[in-house]
Amino acid sequence: MPTSSSPVPRLLTAQTGPLLQLEASLLGKAAEIEAWFRTQWQKNAPPFYSSVDLRNAGFKLAPVDTNLFPGGFNNLNPAFEPLCVQALQMAMQRVCPSACDVLLVPENHTRNKFYLENVATLAALIQKAGYRLRIGSLIPDLHEPLELTLEISGRKLLLEPLRRTADRVHVGDFYPCTVLLNNDLSAGVPEILKNIRQDVVPPPDLGWHLRQKSNHFGFYREVAREFGAVAGLDPWLVDPLFRNCGQINFLKREGQECLEANVELLLADIGAKYAEYGIQQEPFVIIKSEAGTYGMGVMTAKSVEDVRNMNRKSRTHMASAKEGREVTGAIIQEGVYTFEKMGEDGATAEPVVYMIDRNVVGGFYRLNSQRGNQENLNAPGMRFEPLAFEEACSSPDHSCGPDERPNRFYAYGVVARLAALAAAREIAAVSEIRAQTAAA
Repeated sequence: MPTSSSPVPRLLTAQTGPLLQLEASLLGKAAEIEAWFRTQWQKNAPPFYSSVDLRNAGFKLAPVDTNLFPGGFNNLNPAFEPLCVQALQMAMQRVCPSACDVLLVPENHTRNKFYLENVATLAALIQKAGYRLRIGSLIPDLHEPLELTLEISGRKLLLEPLRRTADRVHVGDFYPCTVLLNNDLSAGVPEILKNIRQDVVPPPDLGWHLRQKSNHFGFYREVAREFGAVAGLDPWLVDPLFRNCGQINFLKREGQECLEANVELLLADIGAKYAEYGIQQEPFVIIKSEAGTYGMGVMTAKSVEDVRNMNRKSRTHMASAKEGREVTGAIIQEGVYTFEKMGEDGATAEPVVYMIDRNVVGGFYRLNSQRGNQENLNAPGMRFEPLAFEEACSSPDHSCGPDERPNRFYAYGVVARLAALAAAREIAAVSEIRAQTAAA
């Protein structure tokens, strides 16, 4: 179990003052914030699960990505397994109150040892929550059950070929009540999963074949604005500015004018906020694919020239996407510095917070000693350190200072829940569109 001596990464910045002000504001308004969240969850059904990448600039704490098909459950602190189990029970109760059987559909990786550990951990948590579980694989050439012995933990994982009979999917004679996707469907929804009768969570329409980051951050902007009114703070302190280009081809330089214009405008907007707050750092933006990246197709730009002078290698990198897909849209997002450092090597760190239903259930730090505080850390050289949550980011301690462990983690939990709330509204909007299309 975590102890009070567990470390918080060092916040190496001269801007700790503004961060303390932000954290102090959250502490001072904790009762109002928690009441607001309770009201919001009554109006918006939370995602089944999600993970949120945060960046802590000292003067700003904001999400930069929200994943609705999270891997990495193996990186969570085992001490919070009971919290995960309880949250899974709540999530399943919301999806299908009578559910007993769950079919987990993972990514097609069989050589990614870390992802397989994630699948094994998630499967074990669901079973401990009181559900029968089997794993249905979409691997095209899998015709018989495949038992894997995991390289890291030694655990056994049984993958079975997913089958369909009429309008229900199954493995063998196991016909589940609920299908849980841990596959982000970057290549599209497989035919076998289309128009089935069982409950499928998260909704397949939220896969990266359709989902766009700019749409999510549009909802987040609304959430941050409402939250700012409740917490009495400038929404920008928890909200990354962004712009997007809907049609772009990095290799052919198609959409280059849109990209350059939006980079210039966004840098000016960030510069204006920096001037307002007396921030001395240099503004920068992050350019990435509108769809999930797995760390692919991401670049940092401090000026229009950085975009204009991209060489062929850089443009090829930006055109790369998961499943060999072509990048056709880009989001230009305010770059949020991370001034957190951790480990003996002083690795650059960013927190990743995990949620099941409306509950924060843990998280970890993504560390990368080969990347700087303006760069994407989801890259070669990264490693993970579990966050030693004592209260899982949901309970501030008013007897401690704003930047001490429980309250730093509480701030993380607040911002992660804002991102999950934005995702909840995003899911509701997609569901409404789907219902209207079906009615037509």
